[in-house]
Parts: sequence; C-alpha cells; structure tokens
Amino acid sequence: MRHIIALTGVGLALLAGCAVRPKVVAVAPPPVPVAPTPVALAMPKGAYVGMQIPTLMGDGRYATPNRNLSADGAVWHLRAALNVAALACRGPDEAAIIAGYNALIAQQKVVLNGAQTRLTAEYKAAGGDWQDRYDDQMTRLYNFFSQSQAREPFCNAAAATLADGATVTAADLPAFAQGRLAVLEKPFTDFYAAYDAWRAERAAATRMAMATTAPPRALVVQAVPAAAPPPRPRLELDPSVFVDTSTTVTR
Repeated sequence: MRHIIALTGVGLALLAGCAVRPKVVAVAPPPVPVAPTPVALAMPKGAYVGMQIPTLMGDGRYATPNRNLSADGAVWHLRAALNVAALACRGPDEAAIIAGYNALIAQQKVVLNGAQTRLTAEYKAAGGDWQDRYDDQMTRLYNFFSQSQAREPFCNAAAATLADGATVTAADLPAFAQGRLAVLEKPFTDFYAAYDAWRAERAAATRMAMATTAPPRALVVQAVPAAAPPPRPRLELDPSVFVDTSTTVTR
C-alpha cells in the first residue's frame, strides 16, 4: 500500500523564510548654527592694533597728565598745550594761533611765571628727586598734546581758546585755564574712547566666533530595520488523495 500526499498552494516543497537584515544608512548631523556677522566698527583714524592708551579710571576719565591739578598746575599746563598748538598746528588758522599764543604770553607773563614757580615748589615739597619727576611730567604733557591722531580737532580747540583768552584778566586766568584744559584735552580722550569701543567690539566678535565655530561633524551611521518579510508559505494536505487501507487490498 502506498500513501499519496499532495501539496497545495505555491509548490511541492516547504520554502524557508529569508532572514531579515537591517539596512545601514548614513544620517547627517544637524547643521551647526552660525551667528550673524556683526557690522564691523571702523578703527579710529591713526590707531593701530595693540596701541597703548591711558587707562580709563573709575571716575570715567582717562589717566592723562591733566588730572588732579592745582590752580597753578592748570595755568602752566594750559600754556604747554597752547605752545604745542603754536608749534604743530598748520593750515588756515596757523597764523592766528601763533599770533594769539605770543600775545597771551606777553599779556599774562607775570601770572605764568608765578604759576611755574609755585608748581615747581609743589614738586619740591613732595621730596625725593623732584626735578626728574617734574621733567618727566613735562615731557609726558608735551607728548600728550603732540599726538597726531587728534591734531585737527585739537588745533580747532586751541584757536578758539586763544581767541577767547585775549580778553581774560590775570585774576581770571586760573579759572579760565581749568575750564579750557578740558576742552583742549577732549579731542584726545574722544580718540581714546573710540579706540576702546573698537577694541571691545573686536574682542566680543572674537569670543562669538570661538563660541559658534565647531569642527566638522562626521556622518553618523545607523542601522535601520528593514521592512517585515512576507509570510511563509503554509503546508496543506488534500484529504481526497488518501487511500482507505481497511477496504482496499492490493494483491
């Protein structure tokens, strides 16, 4: 006797399912945010990187040679500023500045000589090598007013000061000197402030660039599961092909 087995569906053999293998893909990292480039502040005319300027003090003023002066110191420093103007200022106001300076020296000769005498006495009273300290301060004072970066506005201020000083009396000269020193100094302190602003902006831009700039990021490789496989074929038996061995005998 033989038993006959039939297969239905997709074939005569059982098909094995294929193994699921993950698909490997490259995923790009998110872009690095880039800060907007600020509008660059122009460096003040005549300035240069690394330039040394006086320190800005706690009272908001720069440490110039004209700080904390006595009345006599203010008079003598005014004379020094106007002397620099007469020597260095050129242009349409040149002749007026030279004539105005010479007139002031002649008109205020007594007051100026007295101021110099009392100012040197202040240095002597402080003890030590007062002459060296005095000479160093005068050198610093002349160098301060000789700075070329603020030459044009300084010369304009000097011309106005000499024009107004022509009618100042000897008694009023100390007060006039204290007020006008601030005017003559302002072109230079304005330049310092502009340079400080440029330097601060440059430092801030450098910090921003360092904070927002990162090295290139590599691609990240990830395993992404593939789609599920189709269902396996099922083995089904057709009962009609079976032979009943209880009634059929093969001889």
